[in-house]
Amino acid sequence: MEHDEGPVQRLTEPECWQLLAASPLGRIATHVHDVIDIFPVNYYADGASILFRTAPGSKLVELTINDQIAFETDGYDEWAGWSVIIKGTARALEHQAEIDAADDLPLHPWIPTLKPVYVRITPTHISGIRFERAPEPERS
Repeated sequence: MEHDEGPVQRLTEPECWQLLAASPLGRIATHVHDVIDIFPVNYYADGASILFRTAPGSKLVELTINDQIAFETDGYDEWAGWSVIIKGTARALEHQAEIDAADDLPLHPWIPTLKPVYVRITPTHISGIRFERAPEPERS
């Protein structure tokens, strides 16, 4: 961790990737004109990018109009919680070699629908925090 600031600590980039690799579900936020949308996605983190699958529809259309994206995943146990946020660009995989490589990854839809399009998020910024879970301190 980069800073020990009491109950909230900033995570290093390697710590962020470690948590990303261990978590199966995240959310992407898109922004087109004055509309912001958030979509849950299951994903695969390879230590340099995030990959998720989708079907043609609003998510893919929005990413085509504006490839700037935010991605967030989090988790907790009885002692601590954490959150990792990635800001970056998203693009659908188009080259067959990329798609074939993605097909070999352990990334499968959680629901029984076809999701033929792979989307890669390439980070421009990654940050994360870990925080203690404890009762609220006494108010003075």
